[in-house]
Amino acid sequence: MNRREFAQLALLGAVPAAWSLGAQADSGYVTLKQPASVLAPKGQVEVVQFFSYGCSHCKNFDPMFEAWQKTAAKDVSVRLVHVGFNKNFEPLQRIYYALESLGQVPALHAKVFKAFQEQKKRLDQPDVLFPWVAEQGLDRAKFEAAYQSFSVATQIRQAVQLQDQYQVEGTPAIGIAGRYYTDGSMAGGFEQMVQITNRLIEQERKRG
Repeated sequence: MNRREFAQLALLGAVPAAWSLGAQADSGYVTLKQPASVLAPKGQVEVVQFFSYGCSHCKNFDPMFEAWQKTAAKDVSVRLVHVGFNKNFEPLQRIYYALESLGQVPALHAKVFKAFQEQKKRLDQPDVLFPWVAEQGLDRAKFEAAYQSFSVATQIRQAVQLQDQYQVEGTPAIGIAGRYYTDGSMAGGFEQMVQITNRLIEQERKRG
C-alpha cells in the first residue's frame, strides 16, 4: 500500500509548509496557508475525499464515507479525488476517472476495491482490466475510449494539482472548503475524521 504516515513526518519535523499549525493541529485538522481550488458554487461547502484504489484504509473507510455522504445537507458538495503520488498510481486513477465519465462510479466503485485488493486482480494492467470491465456489464469499447481519453488525462493532472494544494500526505484524507485538511492519522481515526468534517462544515456556514 502506498501511504505516507503523519506520525513519521511529525517526528522528523517535516510537516508541510503549506499548513498553518497550532491549536488546530491538536484538534485533528490543519488550515491551509494558501486556499485550494474549489469547484462547488457559492453557497455550497465543498468536501473532497482523497483516496486510492490501492489503499486498504481507503477501502475500509469507503462504506463509512458513503453513508455520511447520503446524509449530508443539501449545501454540501462532495467529490472524490484519486491521488497520484507517483506514476505508478496513474492506471488506478484512469480507472476511477473513466468510470466517473461514464457515470459508473456508484455501480462499480466498491467492486474495483474488492477486485484489486481482495481478489488480487491486476486491474492496473489493461489486459486484465478491460475484460474485467466487460464482465461487469460495461461496454468495453466505451470504457477503453474513456480510459485512454484526453479528458481523463486532464482530470488526472487536476487531481495531482489539488492533492498538492492540500499537501495530501496519506489516504484516506479529506479537504473541506479549500481551507482545511484532515486524515485518519491526524484525526485519530475514521469516525473522528467524519466528526471533524461535520464541525468544519458548520464553521464554514457561519463564515458565510
